[in-house]
Amino acid sequence: MNKKSEIKFLIEIDENKMPQTIHWQADDADFGGLKEAKTMMLSLWDKNDNVTLGIDLWTKDMLVDDMNLHFYQIILKLGDTYRKSTSNPEVGKMFDEFASQYAEKIKLFDKK
Repeated sequence: MNKKSEIKFLIEIDENKMPQTIHWQADDADFGGLKEAKTMMLSLWDKNDNVTLGIDLWTKDMLVDDMNLHFYQIILKLGDTYRKSTSNPEVGKMFDEFASQYAEKIKLFDKK
């Protein structure tokens, strides 16, 4: 028997439709209740149109330095996911190399 799991996102927006808060919860999460986030990027593959759809949101208190680190971690995560889904470590390594170049370009780790 297949199991179903639900993931919920609750976004509070202001009068200009800008996110003020982002909360999420999931049935299978290792915590109970809502968890707060400052940004979210959700990508979905539309199987009928063969196109990636996305929802990219961030709150006004998301700092640029935090966004830079977030993008760095996303690039690394893309590489991990690519390796797992394609069994292609050579191309997966390209994501790691790009993440390093990105971090160097924006001086990500020089600020700490």
